[in-house]
Amino acid sequence: MSKKVVLTGDRPTGKLHLGHYIGSLKNRVAMQESGEYDSYIMIADQQALTDNARDPEKIRNSLLEVALDYLAVGIDPQKSTIFVQSQIPALAELNLYYLNLVTVSRLERNPTVKAEIQQKNFERSIPAGFFTYPVSQAADITAFKAQLVPVGDDQEPMIEQTREIVRSFNSIYGKEVLVEPQGVFPPKGSGRLPGLDGNAKMSKSLGNCIYLSDDADTVRKKVMSMYTDPNHIHVEDPGQVEGNMVFTYLDIFDPDKEEVSRLKQHYQAGGLGDVKIKRYLNEVLEAQLAPIRKRREEYAKDVASVYQMLKEGSAKANAVAEQTLAEVRAAIGVNYFD
Repeated sequence: MSKKVVLTGDRPTGKLHLGHYIGSLKNRVAMQESGEYDSYIMIADQQALTDNARDPEKIRNSLLEVALDYLAVGIDPQKSTIFVQSQIPALAELNLYYLNLVTVSRLERNPTVKAEIQQKNFERSIPAGFFTYPVSQAADITAFKAQLVPVGDDQEPMIEQTREIVRSFNSIYGKEVLVEPQGVFPPKGSGRLPGLDGNAKMSKSLGNCIYLSDDADTVRKKVMSMYTDPNHIHVEDPGQVEGNMVFTYLDIFDPDKEEVSRLKQHYQAGGLGDVKIKRYLNEVLEAQLAPIRKRREEYAKDVASVYQMLKEGSAKANAVAEQTLAEVRAAIGVNYFD
């Protein structure tokens, strides 16, 4: 039985945080260990440059940080192919061919692109690379003939755009060269991990993150600053658990659901202070973060080996992408001298 091909990845714009861990990293490790999937995990440095072109050093520095985070959570380069987007020349050529199959009006209708343009205050000063990055993503996915692409709900329009490009290409050129991918989305209701401040999203730009590489003291300080119930002024006061980030995180990270339920009842009845539940949450998080932090520190001692891992992974990924590119060129008919 052949393995299903999976493509995932992250933009290297900083270290990865707990939101990444819950949203995708744990799933990648689980898929890797199942033995059912052939996983390609991309560090999307070219995509990161679409809105960071004037700060390439940020991308270069973040590349290593993301690689270390991958290794620290348990992604094994012997079982998964970790590669760097810019080291795969075929992706740029595929992107060029696909751009001819997509209209400007179609890109403008992409809700994810529209939302990100508004978030970044680009207005009409949109870098062309950023505006067209859904097409670049299609190149990334199709180069490896990925059947599955695990993403957040906000990325569903990107998967649909890729599917449209695949259908157009195969129809226009009369050959079933490209594979139409399926998105793999989080379970309904799981949502994104909210920020420490109660914001709907844990985000580097909002400064409300716990990073996988944070030391124990930093994690403790961040937990102790978390948003709880602003009306829970005195220990004896009844408290609210809805919208209380400490209990939100306990629901997600504490495997002892009976204890969480007991703490909620105590807090709602009064007599349980915020400091006490925050200390308990800190212990829960440290139980998961300490092993990750330790592995990360070990890998960081040999940076040369990490770069060698990326080089080998990129070479393997490049061979696969080149084969797809050859098939695409043949279908279009631009392989004049073959």
